[in-house]
Amino acid sequence: MINYTNVNTYDYDLPEELIAQSPLEPRDSSRLMVFDKSSNQIAHKHFYDISDYLVAGDVLVINNTRVLPARLYGYKSTGAKLEVLLLKRHNLNIWECLMKPAKRLHIGDELVFNEELKCKLLEIMPDGNRKIEFIYDGVLEDILSRVGQMPLPPYIHEKLSNQERYQTVYSKQTTSSAAPTAGLHFTRELMEKLKDKGVIFAEVTLDVGLGTFRPCKEEDITKHDMHTEHYSISKETCDIINKAKAEGRRVIAVGTTSVRTLESVAKYGLPLKPTSDDTSIFIYPPYQFKVVDALITNFHLPKSTLVMLVSAFAGLENTMNLYKTAVNDKYRFFSFGDAMFIH
Repeated sequence: MINYTNVNTYDYDLPEELIAQSPLEPRDSSRLMVFDKSSNQIAHKHFYDISDYLVAGDVLVINNTRVLPARLYGYKSTGAKLEVLLLKRHNLNIWECLMKPAKRLHIGDELVFNEELKCKLLEIMPDGNRKIEFIYDGVLEDILSRVGQMPLPPYIHEKLSNQERYQTVYSKQTTSSAAPTAGLHFTRELMEKLKDKGVIFAEVTLDVGLGTFRPCKEEDITKHDMHTEHYSISKETCDIINKAKAEGRRVIAVGTTSVRTLESVAKYGLPLKPTSDDTSIFIYPPYQFKVVDALITNFHLPKSTLVMLVSAFAGLENTMNLYKTAVNDKYRFFSFGDAMFIH
């Protein structure tokens, strides 16, 4: 009998050389593994072939979040250097962050990033995160775009020459510490081609946190402390999705962040209603999906909550087989890697 709550159930062997270190050009030239749940058939395509699997009336739900240049380097009045990684905005000027080395700054101390921007340490939180207040003149987002660097995932060791390659082409809301990576495969041209075919795009926003990269370290996954992320869904998007569900058309989530948003909203009941809230939803088998009919996703870390989510959608045995196939066929993994379409 399968133990769905044991973390080792979601493990697989991944050679390090399959972890993609840089994105492909063009974006939609990445490979696409297509899995048909009804027939158990696997097809090997490229992402630009996704149009062959979509029909008029399909709704693609995309996360329009934009990654903040959230990695900052500053110094104290003593000259000591510190690295700051922004995690979560509490209000206009107050942020939760990680600091390294953390012990060098004490409550009330100031940290200077450049002539435009500095911060003051307000609080050391119970989990070790820090709460800071930014001090500046002007628009903070504009200043961060000049001062900050893109917070690439810890498994990417190469420097990114074009910062926009860690943004989706449809990103709008600069609120995330990480990219919704399934969306990185879309080009504007591909989106226009799909729209011409009658595919409908609907937007949600979920602030992707760095917790998305955190492996589950508890042997019993039910004891895992799931990270919390803020999301919002508009009346327009709810109307599009509700109409599609009522008419029996497919709702296709682009990425696990869109899944987390839709299934979080669905907890309040169907039809969906416009909502803005925090979610710590943890999806693993067995789970009854209320909104999502198909999924576009990348290949995720072993023992991660994202592999568990995919296992809930595709079935555990199917998912482990898909990952084994991807390793054998040398697909590229993680943020800049290849994609899967599960329908």
